[in-house]
Order: sequence, then C-alpha cells, then structure tokens
Amino acid sequence: MANGKKNYFDPKVLAGISNLYLRARLVVEGLMSGIHSSRAKGFSVEFEEHREYSPGDEIRRIDWKALGKFDRYYIKEYEDETNLRAYLVLDASASMDYASDGVTKFDYGCTLVASLAYLILKQQDAAGVVTFSNRVEAFVPPKAKRDYLAQILHPLENRGPAGETNVGKILEEIAGQVRRRGLIILVSDLLDEPEAILKGLRLFRFKGNDVIVFHLLDPAELELPFDGNILFEDLEEANLRVVADPKAIRKTYREVVGEFVTEMRKQCHDSAIDYQLITTSTPLDQALASYLSWRG
Repeated sequence: MANGKKNYFDPKVLAGISNLYLRARLVVEGLMSGIHSSRAKGFSVEFEEHREYSPGDEIRRIDWKALGKFDRYYIKEYEDETNLRAYLVLDASASMDYASDGVTKFDYGCTLVASLAYLILKQQDAAGVVTFSNRVEAFVPPKAKRDYLAQILHPLENRGPAGETNVGKILEEIAGQVRRRGLIILVSDLLDEPEAILKGLRLFRFKGNDVIVFHLLDPAELELPFDGNILFEDLEEANLRVVADPKAIRKTYREVVGEFVTEMRKQCHDSAIDYQLITTSTPLDQALASYLSWRG
C-alpha cells in the first residue's frame, strides 16, 4: 500500500469488504478516477473523428485502441452506438470454493461480476446475471435501470458455491432462453469437458451473440507449488481423494494445464470468442480493462 492507502483493486483488500455493492463501486469508481487523472492536454491526434476525453464523457465512448497507440484517452465523435444487453454468467459450483491464499474463485467471481454489472449499468447499457452449478440457480434478465443493481447482486450475496458443474449443458440451456442478441460474459474455472464447453460457447456465437470468457483459476491450480505428500480432494465429488507428492508430478501437471489453457484459448480465438485467463490474484482493474477494451 503506497502512502498508507489501500489498493481497492487488490482482491485480498476487496475480500475484506463484506458489502458487494461497495466492492463494485470502489473498483469502478477507482478505475474511472484513474482515467480522469491521466488526462493530458495539447496532444494532437491523427483521427478527424476523435477528440480528447473530458470528465463527464461516457467511458464507453473511449477509443481503447487509440489509448494503446498514444497512451492518451480519446472519444470517438461519430459512432453509431446501440445499447448493449449483457448476460453475466457465473459458475457457482463447488470447485469455485477453492482458495490457496484467502480469496476463493467464487468470491473473486462475484466481485468481478458485480463490478461489470455496476459499470455496464453506469454506461446506460442493460445487465443481467445467471448463476449455475449443474443447473441454473438464478436468472435475472438484463435491464438498463440505474436501480437494477440490487436485483443483480441478490443471487450473488445469498448463495455460496455448491454442487457439481455441467458448464456445456448450462450454456446450451441459457442460449435457448436468450431471445435477443447481446453479450455473454462467462466467469468460470472451466473444470469440465472442454468440448462440451466449446460447443455451448459456439452456440451463442451461432445465434449472433458476442462472447467473453474469463477463465478464472487460483494461482496454485496453475503452478502446483506445494511440498510434501498432499491429500488432494475433489470439491465436487467428496469420495474422490488421492495422496501424491507434488514435486514428483509438478512438471507433468504444469504441462497438462498449460496445454489445456493453450487449446482453450486457440479454440475460442478460432470461434471469434474473447478468452481471458485470470487468477484470483489478478487486480480487478485489469479484468475490467479487458471488458472495456472489447467494448471500445
């Protein structure tokens, strides 16, 4: 913490705040404050249809590609914009309850979904939420109402992770309920059959939806950093247990996980699906920046 100030993008700091609305507000307003403070005057751009960002402009109008090129914030002046309908789909199965360092995947996912909903509604777009395990647990349809956030947060605050998962089946089920094209944002550890998951994601694309996948893992699930004989237990199947020495299997484990991530990223890319690998240690502003880059 620099100068004694808390970093409200830090998942551990956010986890200490019980109120989910407050978490989301701190993340989004912190992000917007960062945008405002980075303004610089007197910089010439080569685009005739752009102007420099000013406080009060809608952040959805920022040209994020121009940011990457010029390290300045610019607004697209003449853009034919349509309202967005976003479905925030959160995995609430038991595997999301894992945490190696205090922040579970489910808790991180709730904060990310809440922050995205806060941001989307602030942009005057429509947001809704779906939570699932091996069945749809909650379905709150997208609406563009300023006071709608409380309804979106309710299923996140009133249910913990539990049950087995069936990501592919759930995605197909949700696709059958989505009548109008929009944006599907999936937040999940994707610990299920890859082909079934990809089939469900491609169904959304076939129906004309845009899709963003936040593949959320704990850092330990990527690295297997443990030492000594460890009892590994499946969080979704209590009877599935095995004792192993991580040092003996670490190299092979990392290769298998790496191949899984690489293949998932490739298959999503080939299907025009935005894939983002994040961990429970990823600052929340980085995760939101992925969405904002897509929105731009």
